[in-house]
Amino acid sequence: MGEKRTMKSGTKSVASNAAANRATSRKFSAAKASAAGRRKKSDARFSDLDQYLFGQATHYDLYKKMGAHPDKKDGKEGVWFTVWAPNAVSITVIGEFNNWDELSIPMKKVTEAGVYEVFVPGAVEGQLYKYRIETLKGEFLYKADPYAFSAELRPGTASRIAVIDDYKWNDALWLKKRTEFTPQRSAMSIYEVHPGSWKKHPVSKENPEGFYDYEYFAKSLVDYVKDMGYTHVELMGIAEHPFDGSWGYQVTGYYAPTSRYGTPKQFKYLVDYCHKNKIGVILDWVPAHFPKDAHGLAEFDGTAVYEHADPRQGEHPDWGTKIFNYGRPEVKNFLLANALYWVEEYHIDGLRVDAVASMLYLDYGKQDGQWVANKYGGNENLEAVEFFKHLNSLVTGRNKGVAMIAEESTSWPKVTGDVHDDGLGFTLKWNMGWMHDFLEYMKLDPYFRKFNHNRMTFSLTYAFSENYVLVLSHDEVVHLKCSMVNKMPGTPQEKFQNLMAGYAFMFGHPGKKLLFMGQDFGQLQEWSEDRELDWFLLAEKPHEHLQAYVRDLLKMYTKYPALYANDTGYDTFEWINANDGERSIYSFVRKSPDGKNSMLFVCNFTPVARPEYRVGVPERKTYRLILDSSDTKYGGQSTDRQKTYRALKQECDGREYSIGYDLPAFGVAVFTY
Repeated sequence: MGEKRTMKSGTKSVASNAAANRATSRKFSAAKASAAGRRKKSDARFSDLDQYLFGQATHYDLYKKMGAHPDKKDGKEGVWFTVWAPNAVSITVIGEFNNWDELSIPMKKVTEAGVYEVFVPGAVEGQLYKYRIETLKGEFLYKADPYAFSAELRPGTASRIAVIDDYKWNDALWLKKRTEFTPQRSAMSIYEVHPGSWKKHPVSKENPEGFYDYEYFAKSLVDYVKDMGYTHVELMGIAEHPFDGSWGYQVTGYYAPTSRYGTPKQFKYLVDYCHKNKIGVILDWVPAHFPKDAHGLAEFDGTAVYEHADPRQGEHPDWGTKIFNYGRPEVKNFLLANALYWVEEYHIDGLRVDAVASMLYLDYGKQDGQWVANKYGGNENLEAVEFFKHLNSLVTGRNKGVAMIAEESTSWPKVTGDVHDDGLGFTLKWNMGWMHDFLEYMKLDPYFRKFNHNRMTFSLTYAFSENYVLVLSHDEVVHLKCSMVNKMPGTPQEKFQNLMAGYAFMFGHPGKKLLFMGQDFGQLQEWSEDRELDWFLLAEKPHEHLQAYVRDLLKMYTKYPALYANDTGYDTFEWINANDGERSIYSFVRKSPDGKNSMLFVCNFTPVARPEYRVGVPERKTYRLILDSSDTKYGGQSTDRQKTYRALKQECDGREYSIGYDLPAFGVAVFTY
């Protein structure tokens, strides 16, 4: 997972004078101090109040002071540069505005905590820059700006001056309605997508990698998502990262939308366009670790600034990455302000927080001797726990309706619990246990499923212990795990039938829903960031039928409140028969809040048809068939299937009333009543 390679630290010739730098650095530092002295507090853009808040981890608009900000000083247009490097000996800013001269623009230390700043007349939006940092060892580092709003396209590693506050938004109505949105009791069907490999232009000289820019991607994506019926998109790899193969989980530019697909303003257009079309936008966010690339956060001023100095606390041995120091206020503030930045500056509707478990446990991925216990002798990262409580209270408190979603794979209690009850305060949590059991069951030959029947029922024993999202994410279709359809057993036709039965079970199961791109039409190859999805498959009937089926599942999900409005308690779900392991059939009820249009699901996970299959029902009602997986539009054989079934007083499944129905091989039937 880690990216260990070191990239060249400059765009022009920032390292070409390294020998001369070493010889002249001391002379330069002395001359700088003699000529300028310490800047008076009253002259500093970064004020005493800024420093106080920064030191308390409560400067929530910190990005408005740190980084590069076009402004005017003494009647001259230019740019303020501000950076935190507490153990630097000296810092200069270098860039296109001074022809990368390493000595001409020294920065002034304006706080005892190590904040440096300088105003550069003539610097303008779009120019590249870096910080040249002299370390205590007399070495020179060429660092990108941790707070930069934009970055140079890789393999370049410089930051870019950008203005982000002049975009004219058109989503006021969306934001107003969002304040009334309660994620736990609302429909959320999430389409996880990697922009660089969803679709691509033909490769050309002007676009050698074929990437869609944010604006073109917005229109193409929204057309698809609206047609399918998803409520949200979750975007992978938006924060700037140097290595495509990290998929965006090795971040070097936490405040910069990746330049692979365009500018910050174009990214705002993407979010705005989604909102205009009533689609929410969730971002993957990675506060768990960062890479060791020379231009990034690692040893930012030659010392451990953003990470722990002790490698037992500051490094992931398996990933080759650094771990943030969540106990250092300035580092904590960097991350808190970053979360707010995406939500408040880019109008993001939710953050999916990556690798939460790795933050909660001090010994995550480590052997004995590779970690340090907390003050009580335990393996819980107490500082990360407090960080999460602060983070979630802050983001959701200031932005009602925004969702904070934890990718957390352990049994840590109260991940979505209230912080006042010692919970972490997340809105939702990925249900990794359900995903594992579901896939292990679905991969089995149908003959062996009767011996593993509880894999599909076990999740209901804890389904309401947290507010869950059921996920079939990108992680399940890479690294030789097979695509979703190719995980299924049987003939090609049976693979699709198996997957359709599995998806129906997923949509009936309590919890929000997430599918990764390609899974809704039966992508055959594993996903790769290097190529677009195999959209040509939709010319083939099995893929067309699967897509039509998932489309109808998605639209059924948002149409019937029984499937989402009561996702938080056992009064919403009831097994009809959880124990029909011999036939591998599951039947259950989802109850609507008002008693209208409750739903009955029957799912057959074997290739054996069950004529006049009888299922117990809760009430003596008429049951209307609304989804039949054997319908011809899904590739089945049914044409004139009976649509309504009146319950008879005939005991079945321990119920007084029941209905009879011809259940096909791998058949799914969903009724409302």
